[in-house]
Amino acid sequence: MSIPTVSTRPGHPDFLDLPWDISVADWSGGRVVELPTGVHRHPIAFVSYDEGLYAIKELPRHLAHHEYESLRILRDRVRPVAPPVGVVERGWVSADEEWSSAIITEYVPFTFTYRELIRGGGFGDRRDQMLDAFAGLLVELHLAGGFWGDCSLSNVLYRYDAGAVEAIMIDAETVEIRDDLSEGQRRHDLEIMEVNVAGGMADIALSQGSNLDDADLDLGTDIIARYNALWKELTVDPVIGPEERYLIRARINRLNDLGFEVGDVTLLPDESGGNRVRMSVKVGGRNFHSARLYRLARIEAAEHQARQILSDLHYHSAREPFSSAESRDLMAMMWRVQIFEPLLHRIRTDTPDREPVQGYADFLHHRFLLSSAQGRDVGSAEAYVDWIQEGFPGYDPAQMNGEH
Repeated sequence: MSIPTVSTRPGHPDFLDLPWDISVADWSGGRVVELPTGVHRHPIAFVSYDEGLYAIKELPRHLAHHEYESLRILRDRVRPVAPPVGVVERGWVSADEEWSSAIITEYVPFTFTYRELIRGGGFGDRRDQMLDAFAGLLVELHLAGGFWGDCSLSNVLYRYDAGAVEAIMIDAETVEIRDDLSEGQRRHDLEIMEVNVAGGMADIALSQGSNLDDADLDLGTDIIARYNALWKELTVDPVIGPEERYLIRARINRLNDLGFEVGDVTLLPDESGGNRVRMSVKVGGRNFHSARLYRLARIEAAEHQARQILSDLHYHSAREPFSSAESRDLMAMMWRVQIFEPLLHRIRTDTPDREPVQGYADFLHHRFLLSSAQGRDVGSAEAYVDWIQEGFPGYDPAQMNGEH
């Protein structure tokens, strides 16, 4: 058996026990597992180790190294990106051959492809959530200086994030990373996305035997509209008068509410004079709540999940007022040990097919609806019994369109 060159990040297997002398398209048995995947130009295999599940995609050597480096850089700037693990080179194969190299990424659990969201010829009740997720991912990528170059429905995985849908970038072989993108570059990327998305929806319609006129060909146009609205919200530089300094904090709070971290805030004299200043904000990744939850309680969650779970932390903390940052941190860890972990364990046991943190967010939403319906604060124990009796419902997308 020929031995490849394997370069990986620490904490992962060496992958040398895999059958590298044949293409991943021909792998079977052993560590190989069958998992759903979208439409891809290159062969992909999924393998299982004690450390977790991994996706291995075969492609020519220069593309493998380019994609790995692109994902590595983006992963440091943008949260919803498939975690890169390493690159494999088959030294005995010509570098321009399709199977000369492979990139290894961590398999993102509890995700699904866009085809699994399709109901009939479109996305049904999940359409708004999917559009917001896709637009949000593009905004994050462009803020980080990433030009995708081949954005399509197939290059993204989706995962439920509390009452929303999270979009995760998994294909970066055409990505170009710069310090900043020009207006023209952003527009060009959106135009490519619009054409690719329309093509994907047309393919879905044809594969289902539907009339092409019934295909959701305006999906890309709708994504662009949402992208433009979010981009404007994030990049507008408001002018603030001398008696309006409170708007600085309000602007930061608004960006945090949208989930974005805020870096440097710059106040520049406005051309109109009158002691007015123009506020410019450096916007970071869309992980404000998830980063805050991790800092407080060392819990990893998607952005909307984290926002929901933080509300539960604050709900319990309100009953035990803290007097200092140290007592606040202690309260957060006590909440995790006494409230979060026991309930998460119960959710894992009672609903094993559900992503546990998403299950926790589903339960909190049910508790909120139950309390609202009864006009009183329904406790977790009582709400959990009701959740069981109702069949462990999650968010109803039909009731949530327009909420995110």
